[in-house]
This record gives sequence, C-alpha cells and structure tokens, in this order.
Amino acid sequence: MNTVFRALVASLLLVGSASAQQDADLAWTETLKTNLAATLSAATGSAITINAVQETAFGGLIQVELSTGEKLFTDRSGEYLVTGDLYQAQSDGLVNLSAIERQKSVAQWIAAIPESEMIIFEPKQTRATITVFTDVDCAYCRRLHGDLEKNLANGIRVRYVAYPRGGEASEAYPKMINVWCSDDRQKSLTQAKHGQNIPSRECDNPVLKHYNLGNRIGISGTPAIVLEDGSVIPGYLEPDQLAANVFAAK
Repeated sequence: MNTVFRALVASLLLVGSASAQQDADLAWTETLKTNLAATLSAATGSAITINAVQETAFGGLIQVELSTGEKLFTDRSGEYLVTGDLYQAQSDGLVNLSAIERQKSVAQWIAAIPESEMIIFEPKQTRATITVFTDVDCAYCRRLHGDLEKNLANGIRVRYVAYPRGGEASEAYPKMINVWCSDDRQKSLTQAKHGQNIPSRECDNPVLKHYNLGNRIGISGTPAIVLEDGSVIPGYLEPDQLAANVFAAK
C-alpha cells in the first residue's frame, strides 16, 4: 500500500469517525429534548419545548434552556433536574457563571432585533445606546420618556421595543400596535405616553415578538433598560444615575 493511499484511507476513517460522533451527539441531545419536554409539559400542564441543550464546564452537567426562557441543569439521562445559578469557586471568591451566560445571551438577542422594528431617538453625538422595553401605560415609562432630552444630551441613544406588561389581553397591547403601525412612530409614542388616543391601525408589527423576547429575558416590569453589554436595569433611573450605569457598561 503506497503512502498516498494510506493517507487517503486514514483521512476517510477520520471523517467517518467525526461524522459518527456528530450523529451520536445529535441523537442524545434530541432524545433529551424530547423526553424533558414531555416530562415538564406533563408536570406544568403547559406546552413546554426545549430551546437549547449545552454541556457546561462541569463534567456531566448539562444546561437546558426552556421555551419560557428559564434555564435548568440536568445530566444526559434527564432524570435529575436542578434549578438556580451555577457558580465557580475561585481564589478571590465565587463567580456566577449563569449570570455571565445570561448577560451574553441577552446581548445577542437584543443585537438580533432589526432596528427597523424599534422606535429610536438619536442624540447629536452617540456615546452609548440603551434598549428600553416599554409600556405606554406605565407611569415610570412615562417618567423615563420625560427625561428623553436629558438622556439624549448625555449622548445616550434611546431605542424602544414594546412590552405591554399584561400581554395580549392588556389595554396597552392594542395601543402599542397603534403606535408601531403609525406613520410617525416617535410622535405617536410620545402622544400615547401623554395619555392621548392614537388612531387605530393594523399592520405587520413586532409587538408580540418583543413581548415574548422580554419574557424570555426574564423581564417582569417596565421600564427595563438593556445596556450594550447585555446587563438589564429593572426600572427607572434619574438621568445622571442612568448615564453613570450606561457608560460603566461600555
């Protein structure tokens, strides 16, 4: 057997081995997803699906992301489940690995929202950008919007996404559709936050999509201000406080 032929056979064996390993990896992850989804759906009485399965740095521990946005830990069997955050003990203290992972995920999810779906207010010179989950009927959302000129003057670019707190059944939900479907979204958003009625409109809008993303992130109230690094400020801050937090996250 000549050298070239041996090399060819070896490479084919390696490719076959890698392909078999990939098939095996896919098989156990899909089995785990199916079994866990069935178990959790039966336990909760709601249709639960599994968004992602990922091995952690801790041998044998698997992180599972549910369709609700919640994360839990299990092993390959899926027989045992653990909720809560995963910490790593280091010489200078504990590191919350789950919080770090959440922050990265939030930054990626926010980056995936097309800006055409947002209502954006631009400063003269941008020093940082915030993405605000907002509800037009929320008192502190209205207060934050009242600070808009101060925040813009601080160089903060403000991007709004929709989060009607009560979901599709809330009074704010159709109002926010009217805002997002209007010809002048900036003007309509400001009017809605002043309690003015916005003409009823229908269009292909992102309101429910934004709301579902907010739930996935874990937002439970508004305003929820997402910084560029994926960290979330759960509530209103005065302009100076907001600026300090925003620029510290860059």
